[in-house]
Amino acid sequence: MTEEKKIAKAASIVGSATLLSRILGFVRDAVTAYIFGAGMAADAFFVAYRIPNLLRRLVGEGALTVAFIPVFTDELAKGSKEGAKKLVSTAFTLFSIILVILTILGIVFSGWIVDVISPGFADTPDKLSLTVSLAQRMFPFLLFISLAALAMGVLNSLKHFAAPAFSPVFFNISIIFCAVFLASYMTEPIYALAIGVVLGGFLQIAYQTPYLKKFDMLPHLSFDFSNPAIKKILFLMIPSTVGVAVYQISIFITTRFASTLPEGSISYLYYADRIMEFPLGIFGIAVATAVLPSFSEYAAKKDWQNFKQSLSFAIRLVMFISIPATVGLIVLGLPIVTMLFQRGEFSQDAAYGTVFALYFYAIGLAFFAGTRIIASAFYSLKDTLTPVLVAVISLIFNVITALILMKPLLHGGLALATTLASMLNFMLLFIILRKRLGRIDARNIILSSIKVGSASLIMGIVVYMFSLLTVWTTHGLFLEKFLILSGAVVIGILTFAFGAHIFKSPEMGFFANIIKQRVYPVRKLLE
Repeated sequence: MTEEKKIAKAASIVGSATLLSRILGFVRDAVTAYIFGAGMAADAFFVAYRIPNLLRRLVGEGALTVAFIPVFTDELAKGSKEGAKKLVSTAFTLFSIILVILTILGIVFSGWIVDVISPGFADTPDKLSLTVSLAQRMFPFLLFISLAALAMGVLNSLKHFAAPAFSPVFFNISIIFCAVFLASYMTEPIYALAIGVVLGGFLQIAYQTPYLKKFDMLPHLSFDFSNPAIKKILFLMIPSTVGVAVYQISIFITTRFASTLPEGSISYLYYADRIMEFPLGIFGIAVATAVLPSFSEYAAKKDWQNFKQSLSFAIRLVMFISIPATVGLIVLGLPIVTMLFQRGEFSQDAAYGTVFALYFYAIGLAFFAGTRIIASAFYSLKDTLTPVLVAVISLIFNVITALILMKPLLHGGLALATTLASMLNFMLLFIILRKRLGRIDARNIILSSIKVGSASLIMGIVVYMFSLLTVWTTHGLFLEKFLILSGAVVIGILTFAFGAHIFKSPEMGFFANIIKQRVYPVRKLLE
């Protein structure tokens, strides 16, 4: 199997599991929107959740994972399984200690943190106290989810992608269950979501534990903190942590700005971001997750030709998916939001507010996804500093554009500022990597993007015309709207595939061959 097929297969596994998780995530958000709407309690929960979630990305999925995988891959490349096992045990022990300390500190200083990131809440004492209380209850989530991220790094390095990708399903199920069955028993119903968050984090690490045992990588207590591999991980984590911090700081700055806008603005941005995260998680993050071990392996062997070929293929792959997804989100933004959220306490005005933010977020989808791929290339080279410096530049640009755009566009301006910053981030990283490695097949990447863009434009026109068959803002007619939206998605996929075929997109041919390989054995079996 060629490396391109290995990457695509791994990405399809991660993407399929992520698809299920994202669908449940939308169910979770729909339940949350139905029960809590986009008012005070929802705003308080989303701000409170972002606090432990920030630290989770700093210590867990962000810095720890990207620093751990290249070092662990090196240990495996040396052929020392015993050394790899010791590294896993020491890493789990060390980071468990760090995470427990961070959890305790987070609970103690929640009030100060909330006051810093949401100064607008100070004008509403009940909203402020509720946010602090929710944050304190959710901090144990940090411990569980960060250890789950470390387990994911181990399993992905061993080229096992299914279990880590599937584990978020339990997170969503936990929140849905608690919202539906516990909320009515709580003095403050929104506390049910906090319980669901903590339980969901625990279930993610619990689900991956048997797979660690299967690969003989189940950790035990080990205080060998002088291990050189641990020192490498910590060394790589320092700039990586700063890089993730910069990204999360931009989110907090957006939240801070949004807290001064009309009530509901934070929730509009949250729901819009959740919709955009659907294609980004299924395709962009899936490809980035699948390609990092391959990048690390080529970097360890100093096989730069295959490294650059895999990088070009990964970028073209995410562009092939992200560009039509961008057009689809823009054309079907209102139908998607009204179908997912407009019921119960989630009003028509809330739907319009969410769609307005979604339009601006969607424009940057391809750049968000592309940045994940290029950043993975830097991480595999054990260079976590360059992405940090670029991220800092992008953050400054984000703040400046947010201040300029939020006045005329309100929360839409904040979303647009984030998108423009992601474009700058992608372009700077690409230019720097090209100077370091030489040509990265930019001509084919641009040519492929033009072909995909042309096919996507045709798809957008066809889908928009089909979506006019109903009035999306009216109440009721759920079945009719569901069928029309489903039909629009199917027609969009078929139209895009036909357009990509007409424009001779090489990625379309690649996907067609993958489908043929999977369908052929089934057809032979039926014969």
